[in-house]
Amino acid sequence: MDSQKPAGLHVAIITDGNGRWARARGLPRTAGHRAGAEAVRRIVKAAPEMDVATLTLFAFSSANWQRPQAEVANLMRLLHEYLLAETTSCAAHGIRLSIIGRRDRISRGLREAIEAAESATALGRALHLRIAVDYSAREAIFRAACRFYKVTELSRNEFARVLGEVNHDGAADVDLLIRTGGEQRLSDFLLWESAYAELVFTRRMWPDFDAADLAAAVGEFRARARTFGRVPDAAAS
Repeated sequence: MDSQKPAGLHVAIITDGNGRWARARGLPRTAGHRAGAEAVRRIVKAAPEMDVATLTLFAFSSANWQRPQAEVANLMRLLHEYLLAETTSCAAHGIRLSIIGRRDRISRGLREAIEAAESATALGRALHLRIAVDYSAREAIFRAACRFYKVTELSRNEFARVLGEVNHDGAADVDLLIRTGGEQRLSDFLLWESAYAELVFTRRMWPDFDAADLAAAVGEFRARARTFGRVPDAAAS
């Protein structure tokens, strides 16, 4: 558990639909990814106003390495540009930035940009922004399990701590998981942390997703009864 994380919701978003958004407009997929980066800026700005303390965005799956080399290179370049452009603003607005996932398959320059951004924003309290890059929940859980035999305290909390080390960052369990783009699957994203997450699927493509869409998803979350396996109070009486 991250002692620096402020109280509030942990919202995770599978940011799907960039390519289809571009194709529907007769644009190259790269245009969709660039429009998706603008959506990130909108949602990061809106999140703290909705009691979102931690925002985890799925930017690049480990499975995405199978995409065309030119598209992968463009995505990595966009991430690098985002870090260079937004780190100062994040620090000024109290946004702590973390990148979760593997780092051994990305370029040295990008790793250095990640480390610099994390260091510069480490004291942020308004929002913890986590971006998943080269991320696979199954692989992370497997790698954590391989390390777990070394610990002396065998507990779920201790396993979560080891999992956080594998991911380069730990956070509280996910409260609300949103997937844009119309698909209804988790796609190997935050499987351990989302055990009791409320799921919201929307047909809105990620480049079109805005503050109103986030507010609607949070509103739906607030309207649901979360029992965590218990009998609701009304039914128990």
